[in-house]
Amino acid sequence: MTSNEIGVTDIQTDFQAIEKKNIVDDVFEQIKDKIVSETWKAGQKIPSENELCSMFNISRVSIRSAVQKLRDLGLITTRHGKGSFVSDRASSFDIHMTAPIMNLSEKEFLDIMEFRELLETKCIELAVLRADDNDIAAIEQAFNDMKAYQNDYSKYSLADYQFHLAIVKASKNELFVHIMNRIKNVYYYHLKELNRVIADMEDSLSGHSKQLEAIKSRDMEAVRRLVHEGNSNVTTVTIQKLNDQKEKK
Repeated sequence: MTSNEIGVTDIQTDFQAIEKKNIVDDVFEQIKDKIVSETWKAGQKIPSENELCSMFNISRVSIRSAVQKLRDLGLITTRHGKGSFVSDRASSFDIHMTAPIMNLSEKEFLDIMEFRELLETKCIELAVLRADDNDIAAIEQAFNDMKAYQNDYSKYSLADYQFHLAIVKASKNELFVHIMNRIKNVYYYHLKELNRVIADMEDSLSGHSKQLEAIKSRDMEAVRRLVHEGNSNVTTVTIQKLNDQKEKK
């Protein structure tokens, strides 16, 4: 251990218990506070994923998402075979600038959410009625890709888009498929911003898994409810994020 690599056993870990709502944000904020307040010093090794899981009593997926957000901001660095450490540059960060910024206006966000609600609801209804074995396999493949890429929000977002595209294709409506392909860049950018800033992959995967199972079981009421609940939850969390950004300006 080098002189500036403080052992993880010396690190203060008096974290608060995490409630289900906004798990990733809560973990991110608590660890960020330790770093920007210099309770955790530059060069200090932070607890491992397993240790953080035990400290917060949450899953590894949520811990990884929170740590990735901190890494993206340069607050921590990861050294192969050694673990993650507080960045030497962490003390220079402005505490008000450490939250990821969503590069969408509220109007842009609400416009696409209204579009998604209409398109996704109708297409998943039609998928319940029309999806064949190949369609189900395509939706499952996209979902498996999402699970595989949950630590890379860009690749995860592309798999997320492919999941919804597979459902649209399962509707057997060529006009819907054409529209979805034409707006791919807008749709993907929207998903990428959500997954980058909110980064709650565990909740996202859970919602997509339930949609997949509801399609497979041909449960019309369930798919309608799941799309509505999922979009409503995303809207609530994102509007709060956008409002927080306004207050910090």
